Amino acid sequence: MSKAAEYFENLSRIIDEIAFSQADNIEKAAQAVALALKSGGRIHAFGTGHSHMLAEEIFYRAGGLANVNPILESSLMLHESASKSTELERLEGYGEILFNSNDIKKGDVLFLFSNSGRNGAAIDLALTAQKNGVFTVVITNMKHTATGKSRHSSGKKLFELGDAVIDNCGCPGDAGIKIDGVELKVAPTSTAAGAAILNAIEARAVEIAVSEGFVPDIFSSSNVDGGDEINNALIAKYKKEIKAL
Repeated sequence: MSKAAEYFENLSRIIDEIAFSQADNIEKAAQAVALALKSGGRIHAFGTGHSHMLAEEIFYRAGGLANVNPILESSLMLHESASKSTELERLEGYGEILFNSNDIKKGDVLFLFSNSGRNGAAIDLALTAQKNGVFTVVITNMKHTATGKSRHSSGKKLFELGDAVIDNCGCPGDAGIKIDGVELKVAPTSTAAGAAILNAIEARAVEIAVSEGFVPDIFSSSNVDGGDEINNALIAKYKKEIKAL
């Protein structure tokens, strides 16, 4: 078997494991999202480093919820300086600033993504959300987070602070493919698995909301006829409260 085929086989196994073992946690998250949508709350999403891509996965996406606020802090992403972002994601106090500057409030849902679940920025966000009664969904790697100590003064890890905690079922270090002659494994799975989890939650949340008489706002593809008109109307509706629009 080629290593490409092995990667697909490994990812398929992980997705199957998530669907089986995390169904209750995904349902809990979807129920919270549906409730927030019906009651006028917002959906916030945050991750540092490569995890920030999951915040973008559910933002301004064809077939995705319109009422999503991605917390895209440039210094915690990779395009300014990857090494600097690694240092800053460990900085305590940063998460509380992000919480306040994004006007996150009770009735909203906050998604937090971190494989290790050990760094200061995400833990601060989770602690501040907990203090303010904001439902928090944590997507993490339980095998990975078990291998290291928290870097936060509280001693907490992210999985201890979520109202719904979803395991992405990856391996420690994220990369899952061993190649003879190469010391480290290659080909991580957390982004693909995380995107699948998020889209499953969205699909179920919309199903729940519609079954209860509320149809959420959904973005269209801008590249189909009529898509621009749908999206422009939603941008006008949400631009004041979602600054990334």
